[in-house]
Amino acid sequence: MDTDVVVVGAGPTGLMLAGELRLGGARVVLVERLAEPTGQSRGLGFTARTVEVFDQRGLLPAFGEVETSAVGHFGGLLFDYTVLEGAHFGARSIPQSRTEAVLEEWALGLGADIRRGWEFTGLNDDGSGVDVTVSTPDGQRTLRAAYLVGCDGGQSPVRRAAGFDFPGSPATREMYLADVVGCDLRPRFLGERVAGGMVMSAPLGGGVDRVIICERGVPPTERAEPPTFAEVAAAWQRLTGEDISGGSASWVSSFTDAARQVAHYRRGRVLLAGDAAHIHLPAGGQGLSTGVQDAVNLGWKLAAEVRGTAAPGLLDSYHAERHPVGARLLMNTRAQGVLFLSGEEVEPLREVFAELIAYPDVSRHLAGMVSHLEVAYEVAEGDHPLLGRRLPKRSLTTSSGETTTTELLHTGRGVLLDLADDPKVREIAEDWSDRVTCVTAAVIGAEPDDVAAGTAAVLVRPDGYVAWTSPGGGDLAVALERWFGPLDRG
Repeated sequence: MDTDVVVVGAGPTGLMLAGELRLGGARVVLVERLAEPTGQSRGLGFTARTVEVFDQRGLLPAFGEVETSAVGHFGGLLFDYTVLEGAHFGARSIPQSRTEAVLEEWALGLGADIRRGWEFTGLNDDGSGVDVTVSTPDGQRTLRAAYLVGCDGGQSPVRRAAGFDFPGSPATREMYLADVVGCDLRPRFLGERVAGGMVMSAPLGGGVDRVIICERGVPPTERAEPPTFAEVAAAWQRLTGEDISGGSASWVSSFTDAARQVAHYRRGRVLLAGDAAHIHLPAGGQGLSTGVQDAVNLGWKLAAEVRGTAAPGLLDSYHAERHPVGARLLMNTRAQGVLFLSGEEVEPLREVFAELIAYPDVSRHLAGMVSHLEVAYEVAEGDHPLLGRRLPKRSLTTSSGETTTTELLHTGRGVLLDLADDPKVREIAEDWSDRVTCVTAAVIGAEPDDVAAGTAAVLVRPDGYVAWTSPGGGDLAVALERWFGPLDRG
């Protein structure tokens, strides 16, 4: 093998996956057809759950001061996301180019091999490995790897070459996206419904405005090249009456409301993550975030597989856990598209929805959906409120001093928190000490109604999700073997 894993695509998903694989001890080569980053930024932030994900790897300080917004929307209907504890409408005003730069520096620092100007052209999965063909500046090359992961976007050549089924609904509308200068636009931060469609404008600083335009009744166009600024300016004038043709655009792109998801996230030794696995209408900044979370779910499992420490079925749990998340992503973005982008015929539905969203339970439900804080996995039988959910950030005191649950996850290892100073728990975990860090600790300032109140021990997977608790989680050794592999007892 030339490497353990070849990852195709150096967007946020591919870069996050490369770092996660290195944390898990896997060799990884990431190939990217572009010789240099474009500097373009479709995404301008990430969800509350992705803020937590970056924090658990120690990456959040690299973004500087992270601004979040309490008020967001669902389908253009405003409400306060903080009705749900820990929720917000996401980190704002962080260009995707900045996210990619942070993740690339991190992945390189962990030893990932990133090869730009290398374009994926084909694959052959022979059951024992994958031959990945790439076009490089020096000619054609073939890399032999145990696994291949396509993180190469909505048009994914990897998905097509591997023959993944990609069912869903075709595009019904096209939207323009551009960063424009010299236009002096009135801010429309969350978008504004107008007679012929929807327009959004948001200042990015330095005289640059991000605009998004959706014009109803205009069928999507099959494009070999991005739309021109002249098309953007003409559509803006038709919808708003404002003439921006005297300005210019640093870049222009387009997207549609097509909603598709692969039937399975894995075919043999080829897997998909991010937009390669699911495409949808951008709504609430969920696309980049879902891809990053796909990568964090997959990385430690695939690394364990190539190291030979994974339990049977661990790698297949990637599809089992993330496919339902992707399906809900498509569902909620399609619903938002109907509410926000349809014409007058949807007004009665918007009025009913506005009444419903005023109820706190409804707001909490929607906030959890768009922030991704609702995501939970079926990890074990039991009724403990932490099982299958991400471990909340808490301050801890240990024999080595104070720390947090988040800091304990920086290394990408599993963590067993012994919160009752129980030598039996530590004795059982000792057999998995090469994969799981056992920490005896006490929660600082724990309140009686804390979700962790009364919990004696917690087993946390490398992705931050709770796999076992005491009480209520069953047998610790069974949980350790399921998630961290059987022991080699010679």
